[in-house]
Amino acid sequence: MPPTPTHHARRLAAIGLFCASALMAPAHATTPRAPEVDSSALAPLANPEGETNPYRNDPRAIAIGRDAFNQSCASCHGVDADASRSPAPDLRRIGRICARVPEPDLKRRCLTDADVYFRSTVEKGKIKLGIEHMPPWKDILPTELIWAIRSFVETAQGQRR
Repeated sequence: MPPTPTHHARRLAAIGLFCASALMAPAHATTPRAPEVDSSALAPLANPEGETNPYRNDPRAIAIGRDAFNQSCASCHGVDADASRSPAPDLRRIGRICARVPEPDLKRRCLTDADVYFRSTVEKGKIKLGIEHMPPWKDILPTELIWAIRSFVETAQGQRR
């Protein structure tokens, strides 16, 4: 007996449900996990709620940030922040335009905006159209480590290919 129109409708509905469930699945493939790094060399934050990266250009923070990045972020954003073959955005692009701003006060505001965006995104994660593209890290990474990672990513900008 040949398939009936009802049979085709059920098959299409099943395929549609399967595709919809695939879209609802999280986009990230890994579970967030705190890096195993010694962050004791990082200076205590004078203002934990501050909007500006307190470790910018600090060699110790950059080294700690690199270790933390490669343990916790590289699976999505690429080893040493080289996202050329990675599924997630290239973090080296955040704030890159600030280097071209000649006026010091405006440049400082530009960097602060980039810092706020970076920290907020790391802490809250990214959800678009109901799909989690990046998990929130607020309860996993201390603020000091987020700033150290930001410091590393900023230095990796010069290594962009």
